[in-house]
Amino acid sequence: MPKDSHGRDINYLRISVTDHCNLRCVYCMPLTRLTFSPHEDLLTASEIAKVTRAAAQVGFRKIRITGGEPTLRNDLLEIVSGVASVDGIEDVSLTTNAILLPKLAVPLRGAGLSRVNIHVDTLEAENLKRLMRFGTLEQIQAGIDAAHEAGFRPIKINAVVARDYNEEDVVAMARLTIERDWHVRFIELMPLGGGECAGVALSQYVPNPETFARIESELGMLEPVVAADPADESRNYRLPNARGVVGFISPVSDPYCGNCNRMRLTSDGKLHLCLLNDDEVNVKEALRSGASEDAISAILLKAVSAKPVGHRLEDGVSTEHRQMFQIGG
Repeated sequence: MPKDSHGRDINYLRISVTDHCNLRCVYCMPLTRLTFSPHEDLLTASEIAKVTRAAAQVGFRKIRITGGEPTLRNDLLEIVSGVASVDGIEDVSLTTNAILLPKLAVPLRGAGLSRVNIHVDTLEAENLKRLMRFGTLEQIQAGIDAAHEAGFRPIKINAVVARDYNEEDVVAMARLTIERDWHVRFIELMPLGGGECAGVALSQYVPNPETFARIESELGMLEPVVAADPADESRNYRLPNARGVVGFISPVSDPYCGNCNRMRLTSDGKLHLCLLNDDEVNVKEALRSGASEDAISAILLKAVSAKPVGHRLEDGVSTEHRQMFQIGG
């Protein structure tokens, strides 16, 4: 397993397969003046498989497929199958808004996908329309149901909390874990990429301690749950007599940089070294010049060694060159 220059084990590669999305969440994608990567700039399924083989060769064990919205890739099943078939890869997961899962959940399971994380910010239909803008609660619920019926376990629900949009809706979402063995995680806003969406992230930021206190006041004491993986970015808890888990992902109020085990590959073939920094290493250039898997492994190790120790949000420094939909979270 590769270690970075700060002694962290890096074994988890998040692969963005597109910067397109069928939603326009207010903190992630503006409605106008969007620029997407040309199709020919996106890594192909075979290129993604090659990077995965090179990553497994040096000790990466977990892969997450992200976007934009990854289910918009017509060749997603080929991508998942290619990644899941690599020797040494132990876990392949997907982050999605679930809108297209009714037709894809079973085929994705068959292609080797292990788990899904589903993004839905609220169970209140009108608030969802204001915050996520496109799509409906009914569509996302149908996708969640399809994932459950396809046998994905555990289902993880990711909710980004934004003031004046859904900060009061967190109680109903946390309540889901009482009857269901789901993981419902609340994520703090992060100002990425400058512009309109970063402005929303700054002005509507809700610290997770506030969300935690709101849930406890309504539903009872949250008991800590020891994470199976020490690199888990979520601080996990359980409500009284609940089947599931309530998690808090707090990159601003409680940074987890010290335990970070992740590297990110953008859809246009750059290794993005830290979510909240602009540092990148180009791997597509090598792929398209015919580099061997050993050479790609060497590039990965170079990127791992250059990984920064953490973000500098407290100094007002964040990524300027990419927005969230261009990195994949």
